[in-house]
Amino acid sequence: MDTSPGPSPDDERDAPPVPPLAALERAALEVERHVAVAGWDAPPRVFALLRTADAVATDPSLADVLPAEVVAEALGDPDHLTSVEQEELPEAEGLEELLGRIGWPPAVAGAAVVVERVVVPPSVELPEDPAAALEAVRSHPERQDVRIAVAVLRDGSTGSAVRRRLEDDDLRVVVGEDLVPGLSAALRATLTGG
Repeated sequence: MDTSPGPSPDDERDAPPVPPLAALERAALEVERHVAVAGWDAPPRVFALLRTADAVATDPSLADVLPAEVVAEALGDPDHLTSVEQEELPEAEGLEELLGRIGWPPAVAGAAVVVERVVVPPSVELPEDPAAALEAVRSHPERQDVRIAVAVLRDGSTGSAVRRRLEDDDLRVVVGEDLVPGLSAALRATLTGG
């Protein structure tokens, strides 16, 4: 797959500081903020996650591309991750099919995906027919548009970030270990064949 760097220092110029988080929660938050720069109504975006120190050791020229503070942080933290956005994704009918077509080489430590979804409160009973359920969600008065970022590593660990469109603010992004287990499982499956 063709790759380009993930979040750049320019994306983070005006972003609030990232609080102390586990490496995967931080990765999920960083890719969500990177995608948020482009606004809403976007297709899914997929990122490879590399252990920064390992990547720099393998290819020392990366130290010249990455910001100096990232390289310094990575040298002191073997769990530091760098995301690399995958630009030429395979054609797919939906997210599940897209993730089913992705496999990662062994050098990739993990993966992240950012998607937008419409959700309703858990108490809402939806019809069993998928088309009817989709229409019920779209027309429900309590529907919420959300952007979900999930990051996983080969060892199964997960980090997530969720932003509501109604509260489109970097300071209101909810971050946690595994906020969307189904999406985490689907993304984790992309790492098993690499």
